[in-house]
Amino acid sequence: MEQTKQRTPGSFYVLISVFFFWGFVAASNDILIPVFKEKLNLEQWQSQMISFAFYVAYTIGSLIYVGLSKVFGGDILNKVGYKNGIALGLIISALGTLLFYPAAESASFGLMITGLFIVGLGFSLQQTAANPLVITLGNPKQGSQRLSLAGGVNNFGTTIGPLLVSFAIFGAIASGVKLDSIEAVKTPYLILGAAFILVAIIFKFSKLPNKIEHVEDAKTADPTKDKGSALKYPQLILGMVAIFLYVGVEVSTASNLPEFMKQNLGTDTNHIAPYVSLFWASLMIGRWTGSVGAFNLNMGIKKIMQFLMPYLAFGVFILVNKIAGHDTTPFYLYAFVIVAMIIGDMISKGNPARQLLVFSSMAIVALFIGMLATGMVSVYAFISVGLFCSTLWPCIFTLAIAGLGKYTNQGSSYLIMMIMGGGFISLLQGWLAGDKLLGIQWSYLVGVACFTYLAYYGWKVSTILKKQGIDYESTPASGGH
Repeated sequence: MEQTKQRTPGSFYVLISVFFFWGFVAASNDILIPVFKEKLNLEQWQSQMISFAFYVAYTIGSLIYVGLSKVFGGDILNKVGYKNGIALGLIISALGTLLFYPAAESASFGLMITGLFIVGLGFSLQQTAANPLVITLGNPKQGSQRLSLAGGVNNFGTTIGPLLVSFAIFGAIASGVKLDSIEAVKTPYLILGAAFILVAIIFKFSKLPNKIEHVEDAKTADPTKDKGSALKYPQLILGMVAIFLYVGVEVSTASNLPEFMKQNLGTDTNHIAPYVSLFWASLMIGRWTGSVGAFNLNMGIKKIMQFLMPYLAFGVFILVNKIAGHDTTPFYLYAFVIVAMIIGDMISKGNPARQLLVFSSMAIVALFIGMLATGMVSVYAFISVGLFCSTLWPCIFTLAIAGLGKYTNQGSSYLIMMIMGGGFISLLQGWLAGDKLLGIQWSYLVGVACFTYLAYYGWKVSTILKKQGIDYESTPASGGH
């Protein structure tokens, strides 16, 4: 268990602001991909280097963190402080955004993805510090619900990010404008860099704790149960693969959507943002639903909110798109798709292993509908994958670190490293999407393979944990990446 002495609501709200930035940038990458592909005449797999550079940075950042911790003889965050670590991560990310200026001026794809890589390095440090702080800022028993709420903030960023970045870019990039117009890309990212610096200053002078007091769990103090390393636990090893594939399929499904719509529906690049936004809003819909437990509500109200919350989140998506001037009429039918997620949530009954199995299976069905159908049915089927991805991160994370005891933090760092799947899987799908291979529509078989493993993990890990005396049959999972 982890505890801190400072548990104020104000500190918590300052902390979860960084979750917004993670989502904003991650989803905005899906707007950069078609823009650079079109203006720089890139192959689909080359355009996916945007996702690759950004997500691999998480792994490189984690490895650097582990290496420096060993060099300095102790955990870096315990030395510099958690609050200071987040502020430092924000400054690193701000430095990355500065590269967008010369990248846009010279139309340099290499400089642009280098800038994104540095932004991702900063995010890696922020993630390492912020997640445990979210859990400890309040009642430890409600830590997972607070992480779910933070995940909802993250997905608010993913919902409005594509819209704002698209507006900033296509306000200057009109149809027929050539390569030099890619300079418009620099504006939103320079503004974002300034925001990083401002929030870093706020963090520096906030009341957030710099230290977390670690209290040894009596159950894990038994030396006969000490395996000597987090990597000796099968639930973690299998969970690392699951995180790799989960982040991969989440990112690749969205990042290949613009090319699918362009090829199959003839959708112009500057009209794709609302659909990308809906994919990420779908994750927000699921995670807002999972955050209900973070509030002190009686059981009757909680049950009502579990039905209302997804539609409140959907309403946010509709409102944001209306403000952006988009026609939201085509999206109203999506309200019926949300019902499928609610049914899946009811079937899972809060069991993370069962939810992983149920939601992965539903995602496989959605992908096959997308590949076999045509027109907007395919588009909405692929977008609905976001609904079924929404709670998979916390399910996997919860199951993978279960029973690790004093190796929990070590296990968590290994899981964060596996975020690099967002780069590798999207690159793989982009390569298979070539006309001489599977083509863009059938390239989504990559997603089917990923979800098949996730369903397997949901079944297998339950057996593994029961052998260790751990049963999540009645334990709810919530949270978000």
